[in-house]
Amino acid sequence: MAASLQLNCKPFAPLLLHSKPASKRVPRFSTVRCSAAAPSKSYNITLLSGDGIGPEVISVAKSALQLVASLEGFEFKFKEVPVGGAALDLTGVPLPEETLSTAKDSDAVLLGAIGGYKWDNNEKHLKPETGLLQLRAGLKVFANLRPATVLPQLVDASTLKKDVAEGVDLMVVRELTGGIYFGKPRGFSTNENGEEIGFNTEVYSSHEIDRIARVAFETARKRSGKLCSVDKANVLEASMLWRKRVTALSSEYPDVELSHMYVDNAAMQLVRNPKQFDTIVTNNIFGDILSDEASMITGSIGMLPSASIGESGPGLFEPIHGSAPDIAGQDKANPLATVLSAAMLLRYGLGEEKAARRIEAAVLDTLDRGYRTGDIYSAGQKLVGCKEMGEQVLKSIDSKVATPV
Repeated sequence: MAASLQLNCKPFAPLLLHSKPASKRVPRFSTVRCSAAAPSKSYNITLLSGDGIGPEVISVAKSALQLVASLEGFEFKFKEVPVGGAALDLTGVPLPEETLSTAKDSDAVLLGAIGGYKWDNNEKHLKPETGLLQLRAGLKVFANLRPATVLPQLVDASTLKKDVAEGVDLMVVRELTGGIYFGKPRGFSTNENGEEIGFNTEVYSSHEIDRIARVAFETARKRSGKLCSVDKANVLEASMLWRKRVTALSSEYPDVELSHMYVDNAAMQLVRNPKQFDTIVTNNIFGDILSDEASMITGSIGMLPSASIGESGPGLFEPIHGSAPDIAGQDKANPLATVLSAAMLLRYGLGEEKAARRIEAAVLDTLDRGYRTGDIYSAGQKLVGCKEMGEQVLKSIDSKVATPV
């Protein structure tokens, strides 16, 4: 099922709750039987553990998916393939053809993390992050949805004052496959003074702007009906076109209140008064920066999931945190962002709303019971590692914790 078909589902808002070398032969998906009765549906899921803490958090999320499927009466067929640094070590490239073809043939893709110090000095085409950019382009996922919600249980973990952070619930809709990260010309050259220069191109077409704007308007419509478009239209021609197109489209969404904000002001306002925002839409580079800023309002980047969707084909679901090589293999990682990414996979990728809400409710129940990994720990709570946190989430899923309607 194409992830793009799920845009009519209620946008992610679980945290509104106040209550060896790779074979050239593509392997088959491994089947997970989920209940004694014959499953009503079967889904192919590509798992990309990647690097650093990726394998640890993916293991937890996979277990959560298996359990919730058993309770909801469907089955998963998982296939794990390498990407990023792991793929470089196995195949010499960050995105093997097998990996991309497997991902394209699946119903959804779940990614752990990419990168690490080991590959930092590689040439650009041999960096793990290049594999991620190639994967996004190959899957044609252009819309990245990043929620940032301050949970009541974790409001004290925010670096902002409680009265500023409490109640924050926003969604950043980031254009993912255009702009300065992909624009041409780009490269290195020499100027008239004989100095070496590096250059990139920020470029957007009307079509690219319109399609991401539509996703944002639809998202805002199903949330609180407020959309802020962030650009730099006072300086950049690409942003001038951006603002023109978004404004023109707004007439199709009279029920959505549209505002515009320059990116430098938006960066400031996210810290000063984040509750003024509901849905933000912006370009690739601005969205990259603002979504990471917004994530820290919540107290930890280890809590936040993301979904990347396109007009057709499988979506890509991943936590927004990095590979954290300094804690990899030490059972210190917070798996909750990946578990919540699995919930987004269920909702946006497969249309399994009930299963998604079951996972989200289980995460909140686990937090309510006081379990914390080191990044969100505070005095009086139960400090646990990645594996134990995963076990507690599974316990909550299996206990049939009430899910919100």
